[in-house]
This record gives sequence, C-alpha cells and structure tokens, in this order.
Amino acid sequence: MAANILLVEDEPAIQELLAFNVTQCGFKPIKASDGESAMAAINRELPDLILLDWMLPGASGVEIARRLRTDARTRDIPIIMLTARTDERDKVLGLESGADDYITKPFSPRELMARIRAVLRRRLPQVSDETVRAGGLELSPITHRVMANDVTVEIGPTEFRLLHFFMTHQERVYTRAQLLDQVWGDHVFVEERTVDVHIRRLRQALEPSRLDSLIQTVRGSGYRLSLN
Repeated sequence: MAANILLVEDEPAIQELLAFNVTQCGFKPIKASDGESAMAAINRELPDLILLDWMLPGASGVEIARRLRTDARTRDIPIIMLTARTDERDKVLGLESGADDYITKPFSPRELMARIRAVLRRRLPQVSDETVRAGGLELSPITHRVMANDVTVEIGPTEFRLLHFFMTHQERVYTRAQLLDQVWGDHVFVEERTVDVHIRRLRQALEPSRLDSLIQTVRGSGYRLSLN
C-alpha cells in the first residue's frame, strides 16, 4: 500500500526534487508550499508522513508540527523536519515540537529515503513494502500476493489492505471505527458495518487453508489477528 507523503517546502526546486525521489521510491507525493496549503491538504486527507521544512512563509515548521501534535486527528502523523539549521539546540527544538526525525540541508536523497522508510516501519508498518508473515500467512505488498500455508489466496484489494493491517498489528483489538480510519482512511465515509462485510470475505478466502480462525471477533470490542 503506497504511502501518501505530504511535502511542505516553499522552494520549488527542492520541492520538485523531493517529489521526484518520493515517486521513485513508490510513494505518492502531495505538495504544499506553506502552512495554510499544508493544513488544507491534511483536512482533505491525512497523509501517511509529512516532510516539513522549518523555514516557511507565515507559520514555521515548528509551529505547524506543534499544531498537528495538539489535534487528536493529526497527532500521530509521522513528521520529518527539513532544515538548514545545524545547531544542536535547533535539532532539540525540532524534535521537542513533535518531529519524529530531523535532517539538515543539503541532504542526500538516498539518506532521506532511508529515513522515510525507517520512520514508516516504526510508526506505520502497514504502509511498508516489506513482506510480512504470521502463523502460516505470507503477504507481499510489492507483488500483492497472499500465501496461506504455501498456497496462493485470491482476495480483493480491500481485504488485502485489511489483512496487511492485521498482520502488522498482531494481537491488538481494533474497533470498526478504528479499522475504517486505518484501512479505508478518515476521508472516506462509509458505514461501520462495511467492516463486517470485508471481514467475512477475508475469512471466506482463508477458510480453505483453515487460517480463517486467525481473524478473531472480540465481542463488544472489535476484531484482531491472533496466533493464540
């Protein structure tokens, strides 16, 4: 599942360089040149990660990061701060404002992409392109293939995203509302019972391998993938 990365950078050349490298790595870039356009983009759809320049017209990157961290809807979005500031106190300030990582300009595109991948693996494993395994299941985001006990399983795109999320968040219980936000996105407005339909389809696809029991219903709470 390709990650949406919001690029908040007011220098056109740097913004285009970031967009090119993000696209080359299989991510989807969303561009913004200041705090106002960044917040407008976030209001339309939550990005999976934000590359946030420190020096912006109007509100600074530090101010924007602090604002995002105080809002329940945006406080968990990973942020990597981009800046020409090299002083250690500035780095501490950037991290204390809520940034997950900090990289100074000029930077190597390779290093930046490595930082992005590291933050996504840590904060949002379901958007990583790494193959995941759990209790006889193997899922590859790159080939979009699911194997159950070494047999290929045919599932739809929504069931694939749902299974990927469960496999990267094993043993945790999620409500229908949480699954809608995490798998469908908070910008999509569908009935919570839609989750039940896709859970049923996912179980049906896994039933021949007898791994459907991994997807468990927790009465009164929601669903989880459990190996126990």
